[in-house]
Amino acid sequence: MEKIPCLDLKGQNQQVKEEIFELFEKVFEKTAFSGGYFVEEFEKSFAGYCESNYALGLSNGTTALHLAMLALEIGEGDEVIIPANTFIATAWGVSHAGATPVFVDCNPDTWEIDATKIEEKITSKTKAIIGVHLYGQPFDIDRVKAICDKHHLFLVEDAAQAQGARYKGKTVGSFGEMACFSFYPGKNLGACGEAGGITTNNEAYANRIQSLRNHGSMVRYFHDEIGYNYRMGGLEGASLIVKLKYLDSWNNRRRAIAKRYLSEIKNDKIKMQTQPDFADSVFHLFVVTTENKDDFCQYLTENDIIPAFHYPVPCHLQKAYAHLGHKAGDFPNSEYLAAHCISLPMYAELLDNQVSHIIAVINKYE
Repeated sequence: MEKIPCLDLKGQNQQVKEEIFELFEKVFEKTAFSGGYFVEEFEKSFAGYCESNYALGLSNGTTALHLAMLALEIGEGDEVIIPANTFIATAWGVSHAGATPVFVDCNPDTWEIDATKIEEKITSKTKAIIGVHLYGQPFDIDRVKAICDKHHLFLVEDAAQAQGARYKGKTVGSFGEMACFSFYPGKNLGACGEAGGITTNNEAYANRIQSLRNHGSMVRYFHDEIGYNYRMGGLEGASLIVKLKYLDSWNNRRRAIAKRYLSEIKNDKIKMQTQPDFADSVFHLFVVTTENKDDFCQYLTENDIIPAFHYPVPCHLQKAYAHLGHKAGDFPNSEYLAAHCISLPMYAELLDNQVSHIIAVINKYE
């Protein structure tokens, strides 16, 4: 058997290449390369998909998090609570706005933000909580939102990995003040290039983000505030228009693969992310843990399975945040996950025989 990569984008892009290239031709005809018609068409479609009133296309998921903070008037002297185990961009959004990320440990089973540990981190400076739908699985939104309501805090969803995921039957993206998405090429809904976006039901937030992404301008050459060049490109918007039509079928294939992993991997040395009843994950990643990560990874590689690591260093132990004074042991669940996590191959184009091979190999691991 040929080596099975953790992620392979070629199969998906070949499926939709003809459709995307046809739309690229129209982008060229209209010369709509920065924002414009095709981005606007994607925004309409994605807002409807997420059951939100507004969607705004942006240059990437990190800029989405940044603008979400600015739209909420969060800045210097403010604090925002985020999970310690997430991709670093969740923290960047807070820091780019001039605020301070305050980390909270994860639940040892779901690996999502531990709602029972949030309130002890709330201070007079706390303005918001960013909950991350980690690996494509929704966090316990109701519990976190109840804390936000109690303490008059904003709730922002980091849905960078969760396009199409559902919480208690409702698609993520409209539970908080805003939801931030990444359309990085490797995401479940990935652009042909860098892209991101924000969904919201709040018209004022939508208008502010529209201005901020476009040099602080709502009328050309008139700038109401210091803004940014955070627009989505037309080619990226066009590629997302096409791919959005296929997202549900791709996500359902990921769910089918995950169902096999969850039910057929029977090895006590391997622990998988607990799937709560309220969460319908889209399995952007399928992460497992094991005590001897290096040995397991070498074993997988020797058997033609190429693993990946999401994420080997938790946010609070990154050099960039050394000034916050955290040390090893501050968030033990997040640190354990970082030290023991391995991502198995997960993408809709995995063949059944490849999935069977992965399961058989893992079940033989000693």
